[in-house]
Amino acid sequence: MGICSWFYGTGRRKRSTARVFIRENIKNEMLVNGIRLNDYFTRHKHIEMLRQVIQQLPTKRSFLLKATVKGGGKSGQADSIRLGLSRALVSFSPAFKQTLAKQGYLTRDSREVERKKCGLHKARKQKQFSKR
Repeated sequence: MGICSWFYGTGRRKRSTARVFIRENIKNEMLVNGIRLNDYFTRHKHIEMLRQVIQQLPTKRSFLLKATVKGGGKSGQADSIRLGLSRALVSFSPAFKQTLAKQGYLTRDSREVERKKCGLHKARKQKQFSKR
């Protein structure tokens, strides 16, 4: 395991898919689609969600993270990057698996938007029934 080797993880949530690449680095740096993390995500909640994963590790290490994410909104993208980052950390060191699984970072949230059916207003909303 050299310093220049990349570790990979895929994350999905709602309609977004993230490919996450990490490697050890001197300082923590996170890039999403070539843009710094703080500039890509405007909500503090999304930024903290990703930083918590690295803070949960038993050993303090610094990583360079490069993520390419497509589809969905910002919340779905942040969740998919978090899952991809967790999977990449497990491929980096299998010892991290127990810690990350206990926090729930390795669980994929499979909820998706239900499709709209013809004859209905939305996926399940029907027209109002008239008795007379």
